[in-house]
Amino acid sequence: MILLLFAFLLALIITTLLITLAWVVSFRMNQDREKASPFECGFDPKGSARLPFSMRFFLLAVIFLIFDLEIVLILPAPIIMNFSSMTTSMINLLGFLLILLVGLFHEWREGSLNWSG
Repeated sequence: MILLLFAFLLALIITTLLITLAWVVSFRMNQDREKASPFECGFDPKGSARLPFSMRFFLLAVIFLIFDLEIVLILPAPIIMNFSSMTTSMINLLGFLLILLVGLFHEWREGSLNWSG
């Protein structure tokens, strides 16, 4: 019980510190907004210094991460099957693959996998 209370307090302290740190950093960024603006020898900038981020690239990166995690989670499946019952392991593995296949078909129908246009 004491260990559980200690873990809860530690998590609460770390969370509070991270929220405070994020608030302090964002406050500082608002003060330095003029310093972060583009500078072209004293003239007004001719165009935007920051290009818009490509949503296609973002989707490609997210899909890549999802399938990388899938591989990492599926690779130890044969070893796990040796140490636990075969039926439970197979049900868990097939459920995991079913969730991933449903997500893949959803992305396919949505058009996220269309690279050409």
